[in-house]
Amino acid sequence: MKAFGALNSSIDSIIEFDCPTPTPAADEILVRVHAISINPVDTKVRKLIGPDSLTTPRILGFDASGTIEAVGDNVSTFSIGDEVFYSGDVTRPGSNSELHSVQAALVAKKPKNLSFHEAAAIPLVAITAYELLFERMTDGNIAANTAILIINGAGGVGSALIPLAKSAGLTVIATASRPASRDWCLKLGAHHVLDHSKPLLPQAQELGFPNFPLIANLHDTELYWQQTTELLAPLGTLGLIVETQNPIHIGNPFRLKSPRIVWEYMPARSRFQTPDIHRQGQILTEIAFRCENHTFPILTTTPPQKLTAQSLQGAHRLIESNTTIGKITLEL
Repeated sequence: MKAFGALNSSIDSIIEFDCPTPTPAADEILVRVHAISINPVDTKVRKLIGPDSLTTPRILGFDASGTIEAVGDNVSTFSIGDEVFYSGDVTRPGSNSELHSVQAALVAKKPKNLSFHEAAAIPLVAITAYELLFERMTDGNIAANTAILIINGAGGVGSALIPLAKSAGLTVIATASRPASRDWCLKLGAHHVLDHSKPLLPQAQELGFPNFPLIANLHDTELYWQQTTELLAPLGTLGLIVETQNPIHIGNPFRLKSPRIVWEYMPARSRFQTPDIHRQGQILTEIAFRCENHTFPILTTTPPQKLTAQSLQGAHRLIESNTTIGKITLEL
């Protein structure tokens, strides 16, 4: 089968190559991939390869949508021919290939009203946003009109978190720094948008928000650490998804607020094969229901391109530019 992978950490090392078709294990399904999307974690996985070239390329990618070609002996929830979407396992070959074997627990049936490329844009960012809001930052019991600040609202996870937070009855204040990204946040349902290229506290105070019970920093944990310390309400919750490069001082005045700090890492369930690994598929099923009821938006902002080594290289460059709005998708 045809696959796309990186030989080393360089974007230019991404190539097309032939490799054997995977055979699904008893708890897996084999998917003929019709579309993929690219996430920042794809670029991080590539960089972790290092400068020395591999003998066999590392197949990249997590998000995919496609049609089931085969099912494992223990799989009863799916059948050959089902149209599905999912985000795969960081410890295994990725989804940037014609055929991909993935655990059935991670998969859900594709929303009927979405194309394959629209569906492929959803899984990783939607699961991340859903877990962050409903499983990490809250217990799902959210008081109406509670204010949440979403830093980097126009990125992939922010694009999913804004509509989820609004549907939960939260007052959503997002951040963006360009007219196009500001407009995108408002289109997704944000009540207000702050400019994160400027100090956030004065802008929030001008809108009547001296602090926030919930803050989701979806961009740079260290860069916004001092500002989130100032903006978080006493007994508030700070949700993070980006790893730090340096130690962070968690002391006064932050400590005095008795804050809750939580991390969300979407691949954790599959990486550690947790007993509740099936929750990933369940969350995607919930997201599919929302898509079909038009309460979750289409996250693609550009027409899909054909998946080639060159288009995949270009997508990685765009992701690393930190200027993308919504999601980038490629079709096989």
